[in-house]
Amino acid sequence: MITRGIRGAITINNNSEQAIKEATIELLKELFKINNINKDLISHIIFTTTKDVNAAFPAKFARLDFGLADTAMMCFHELDVPNSLPMCLRILIVLNCEDTFKPQFVYLRDAKNLRA
Repeated sequence: MITRGIRGAITINNNSEQAIKEATIELLKELFKINNINKDLISHIIFTTTKDVNAAFPAKFARLDFGLADTAMMCFHELDVPNSLPMCLRILIVLNCEDTFKPQFVYLRDAKNLRA
């Protein structure tokens, strides 16, 4: 078994607890679906937000609303790079998996502009 990272990003409509919750759950659902993730194989999850997103911790919603209470999670702010995409939440799921597993990254809403 090896460890691989699965990345995803989504923009948030506004800096409110509800908007952060909706975006976190939407992105996690898509990451889990596309990658067929077994929760028991998750090593840890890192959440980052741009500096304009600070009304709530995204990990809270993963823990309470997505059933990840026993998963190690941390929340951070992204580097404040000039002209970068605002109101953005990024997730990195670190997964224990087979060597043949090929992660599929997910970019939703305006975060689609982050990747070609």
